Amino acid sequence: MDNEPFTWFYEQNYMNQPPSKTVSLEDAMKLAVTSHREGRLQEAEACYRSILAAFPNHPDANHNLGIMCRQVGKHPAALPFLQTALTASPANLQYSVSYADALLATGHAAQALDVLKNAMPFGDSGLGALASQLLGKAQAISTLAPATEPSQAEIEQLIGLFNSRRFAELEIGAQTLTARFPDSGVLWKLQCAALQMQGKDALNALQNAARLMPEDPELQSNLGIALRKAGDLDGAIASYRRALALRPSDADTHSNLGVALGAKALFDDAAESFQKASELRPDNSTIHNNLAATLVNVGKLKESLNSTMRVLELDPDNLDARSRALFIHHFFSEMPPEAMLAESRKFGDLVASKVTPFSAWPGELVPDRRLRIGFVSGDLRDHPVGYFVENVFQELARNHAASVELVAYSNHLAEDRILQKIKSCCKVWHMVEWLSDEQLTALIRQDAIDILIDLSGHTAGNRLPVFARKPAPVQATWLGYFATTGISAIDYLIADPYGVPDGEEGYFTEKVWKLPETRLCFAPPDLAPDVVAPPCLEAGYVTFGCFNKLTKMTDAVVALWARILQVVPDSRLLLKASMLKSESRHREVIDRFAAHGIAAERLILQGPSPRDEYLAAYGQIDIALDPFPFTGGTTTVETLWMGVPVLTLAGDRLLSRQSAGILKNVGLPEWIANSQDDYLDKAVSAAGNPDALAELRSSLRQRLTESPLCDATRFAAQFDSALRGMWRRNCESLSIYQTP
Repeated sequence: MDNEPFTWFYEQNYMNQPPSKTVSLEDAMKLAVTSHREGRLQEAEACYRSILAAFPNHPDANHNLGIMCRQVGKHPAALPFLQTALTASPANLQYSVSYADALLATGHAAQALDVLKNAMPFGDSGLGALASQLLGKAQAISTLAPATEPSQAEIEQLIGLFNSRRFAELEIGAQTLTARFPDSGVLWKLQCAALQMQGKDALNALQNAARLMPEDPELQSNLGIALRKAGDLDGAIASYRRALALRPSDADTHSNLGVALGAKALFDDAAESFQKASELRPDNSTIHNNLAATLVNVGKLKESLNSTMRVLELDPDNLDARSRALFIHHFFSEMPPEAMLAESRKFGDLVASKVTPFSAWPGELVPDRRLRIGFVSGDLRDHPVGYFVENVFQELARNHAASVELVAYSNHLAEDRILQKIKSCCKVWHMVEWLSDEQLTALIRQDAIDILIDLSGHTAGNRLPVFARKPAPVQATWLGYFATTGISAIDYLIADPYGVPDGEEGYFTEKVWKLPETRLCFAPPDLAPDVVAPPCLEAGYVTFGCFNKLTKMTDAVVALWARILQVVPDSRLLLKASMLKSESRHREVIDRFAAHGIAAERLILQGPSPRDEYLAAYGQIDIALDPFPFTGGTTTVETLWMGVPVLTLAGDRLLSRQSAGILKNVGLPEWIANSQDDYLDKAVSAAGNPDALAELRSSLRQRLTESPLCDATRFAAQFDSALRGMWRRNCESLSIYQTP
């Protein structure tokens, strides 16, 4: 068996080798034993486990791994490995001795006695003498009447270890006693404390302690934390609720329950938990911050902004809250562009005050060399940003590899089909969600990135503080946001002539670099159904619709859409959004339109659905109504792809011109309104001409396909040219300063 080859799997953290290779079993055991003897325990463990993955009953690998468990104080964990070794080779006295010794150490004297009796006779060797000693010890322990509870002295000794912060010793002591007294909740609780204070996994100990001490709210709450970290959200929620039943005034547990509920997208319940926590701890900025973030997810933007302002009262330097405040302001039109710029500058100044930006970088200052382009985002996946970079990355990797090399810093742990397609285009792919800003900065510099591009702005998953450190000589922001970041260390904002018309570049702290046609390149969905005829042709009435997030449906939007429904006889409005899976959101939407005289039966409210069903739902609407001032982006392009024309109201900033830019690129400027009255008139006019709707619908997908929005080859060339222009400008400016 020793010469049989097998594929050796191991964690790359342990050995600087490829992810897998084929070696002989004999060589694998030699490396494992050598590493073990030399004290490289992590490496040895990886080797032993690789062997057991191929040969689960391998006696030496099991035996040695069991011995290693005991070396690091994990005596109960050693038992199954040692038992497997002895079962595989029952005549091996060393295996009997090792297993019996581990059984004695964990309080199983009767089992140890059986093992040793089965191994007799021992012989006269040193190993035989050790076996005889263990046999005598096992016989002595077995004749004693077993205690059912630890003594007070034993408990006090463990508490003394805790008070003196000798947590490693406490862990071993508690582990030994819990093996003897497995029904002692106090011992399990002390073991929990020892493990948690060392940053170790305490889930098993917590589960035992909480089961034995069900009336202890602290244990129930801590168990909830451990279960949530382990990914068992349902178990965590149940534990938090048990803790709150015992201690209803525990603000931290209310807050932790909110975190778990939010992770399950139960945002209404999460908001309620955070609200209770904030009432109990009104001066806790973290709780208010969690509440503010959750209120965004339930569409209560003004309430979220109020909570965010409370966070900033308590913690003026809270960057997360400042970023959220900027994001929320975009949903309303009260703050003019000048004020938004001023608030963004405040954010940038605060970030800059906390760091020292780099002024020198690795890499040659050569204008025409191949460039390393880094992208930082939490959205390189099944997400609107993913839909717009997918084809661009593929085209850059395929036809511009001599010019640019792509490196991704993904700030999200999700794995999906879109991510895999994007990842395949990158020379290097880093998962960076758990890296600190300092660690990510160091990684970017280590990768010698020439141009670093932010794809998030002030949206979820952004790493703007990293950009403030200037880890790359040229930095830009693109795509995922729709305004200035306020970060002075970001050199460029990539836009287009429609989003940022001439004369409005001053509303950005970055220099605006305009692509010639559009800043967007859409990847048409693979699963999209065919375009169908306008439903009004059969229904006899027009159905308006909007598939944007409900948070974009401001009071002004509701008022204007209600006017349209009042003027267009028998018309309907179909809204489809993820928030509408909640009955309370249904009720809120109905009430908001009822305030304008629109009956509930004229509203069709639909929740989320799989992407193919989502796209098919466009067949139920005749005309799409774009919200404002936060207009659609991905939704607008998808709507056009499904043959539905989009009516938009162009505003005074990039955010409110997204749809307008898309429509101009498709050749539909007549669907862009310049005022709310114009929006109403265009909606009524379009609704009155079903034949024109049918004709337009049949041609929209082709028009979009032939537009710059879907021409990845054309866009990639323009994008590559822009990057090269930024780099050359950087080389020229630095050359000036470096001239002797």
